[in-house]
Amino acid sequence: MKVLITRKIPEIAEHLLLKHKFEVDVYQQDQPIPRKILLEKSKNVDGIISLLTEKIDKEFIDNLTNCKVIANYAVGYNNIDVEYAKKKGIIVTNTPGILTDSTADLTLGLILACVRHIVVSDRFTRAGKFKGWKPKLFLGFELRNKIAGIIGAGRIGTEVAKRLTSFGTKVIYFDKTRNPYIEKYASAKRVSLNVLLKKSDIISIHLPLTESTYHLLNRNNLKLARPNAIIVNTARGEIVDEKALIEMLVKRKIFAAGFDVYENEPQIKHELFRLDNVVLLPHIGSATFEARSKMAELAAKNVIAVLKGKKALTPV
Repeated sequence: MKVLITRKIPEIAEHLLLKHKFEVDVYQQDQPIPRKILLEKSKNVDGIISLLTEKIDKEFIDNLTNCKVIANYAVGYNNIDVEYAKKKGIIVTNTPGILTDSTADLTLGLILACVRHIVVSDRFTRAGKFKGWKPKLFLGFELRNKIAGIIGAGRIGTEVAKRLTSFGTKVIYFDKTRNPYIEKYASAKRVSLNVLLKKSDIISIHLPLTESTYHLLNRNNLKLARPNAIIVNTARGEIVDEKALIEMLVKRKIFAAGFDVYENEPQIKHELFRLDNVVLLPHIGSATFEARSKMAELAAKNVIAVLKGKKALTPV
């Protein structure tokens, strides 16, 4: 049986598939596979390991003749029409749990970079502008006794909350359901979104992208945020109305923002490049050797299980 891997990922995926006697086709360019090539290569395969950059829509699914499983190399799967795949008898899987720590760690890094001007201070120093200590040079905020608002109390949101409590930060959270775990380990209190925006010094986003979360933070409710607040997004760019957020950053109605994801990724609005109160990262939330290798391993194991007639390990 044939398996297509739509981008070069850690070699363990290919090694596992070859070990189980599958024929493996890996797209070798380190960039999104062009749509035409993707349709050609996937037409007759039995399994696919896809990335978020691949649009697995009705056209794509209808083009498949033998496919039994699509293993997304990500936790999110908003790039896949899951219901249509199910209708066509194709199992869709993802890689939950594996990138929790890596993304939570990066979120903390973004928070610290924002509250302490770390990136702009680095640029300042490299440019030879540092002429000695000054009492008011790049003043930021301490995390102790600040309030962090976690939007989305899943695995990653909960781990971010736990990490923040070690700084002496208080935690509140917004989610559609109560999470006893975040309440137990971070002493977090569940509140409405509006209350969270009004009270939080740190706002950290950890929701999946769905119809209900698209522009969840928008022009109407962002104005509730405090002027000393920072917003960090390591989830999905489309959850925030980026244009509205940029306007508030320009007017200094929000202290700073940290981006690992963007509304029209990989395109980034040019206004962001001109702002010194933002930190811009290239979607590296899960970019650790440990997480990316385990993601590749799990994706391959999902394909192997389904093509061997067994249950998928992590169906969505």
